[in-house]
Amino acid sequence: MLKKLLYAGSGVVLLSGLLFGRDAVSYVRTSAGYVKDSVKHSVPVEFEIERARKMISSLEPEIRQNKHLIAKEEVSVERLRKQVDKLESRIDKSREDMVRLKTDLERGEDYYYYAGRRYSNDQVKIDLANRLTRQKTNDATLVNLSKVLNARERGLQAARQKLEEMLASKQQLIVAVENLEARQKMVDVAQTSSELAFDDSRLSRTKDLITSIQTRIEVAERLVDAETSYHDEIPLDDHTDEDIVEQVAAYLGGDVPADEIVLSAQ
Repeated sequence: MLKKLLYAGSGVVLLSGLLFGRDAVSYVRTSAGYVKDSVKHSVPVEFEIERARKMISSLEPEIRQNKHLIAKEEVSVERLRKQVDKLESRIDKSREDMVRLKTDLERGEDYYYYAGRRYSNDQVKIDLANRLTRQKTNDATLVNLSKVLNARERGLQAARQKLEEMLASKQQLIVAVENLEARQKMVDVAQTSSELAFDDSRLSRTKDLITSIQTRIEVAERLVDAETSYHDEIPLDDHTDEDIVEQVAAYLGGDVPADEIVLSAQ
């Protein structure tokens, strides 16, 4: 089976080379990209929105892990800070004791008394020398611990800022997905509204009936006008217009004599 697949693949490559020559690789890559884009655009937008929402939800474990790491580092930094503070206090106390011993030795006495016990001058010198060695070691340790503390505090601050940015980005993504979902719903509503098929056949039939009635009435009116305009016989005498005076007198009901109308007209 594997050999058949290899042979088939080799055949496709060979055929592509024969058909397209040097451009075979370009054609293959372009075709693959076209198929990929076609498949991507065929996926429903609702599915992509849901996939984005799940990807945002998948960030939660990583966020919790980062919170845990930050909390753990906060405990370690706090412990280191206490250690540095304690070492500083011990160094300050040791410095005071060394100053006291030095002051006593400068008096040049043979014996010195501390906490109810007597110590010779040589014993005090040896103790002071040992204290100086420890002081130098503690000072160097304090410098190194302070550097470590500062570095870890800076790292902790950077981690906190990174977590805050991650939380802010997550919130922005949630808002963006909600906005996309709302916009898609508006598109769906618009498409649904445009696809609604109202049954307006009754309205169309009513409009047609009204138009038919109007046509019939107009035809009847034209027929009436035609009956008054056309005569069955040919008129033999010329038409004589009625005197305008008599027309006005008749219109006014005969209340005004015709001779008065003539005088007023003159």
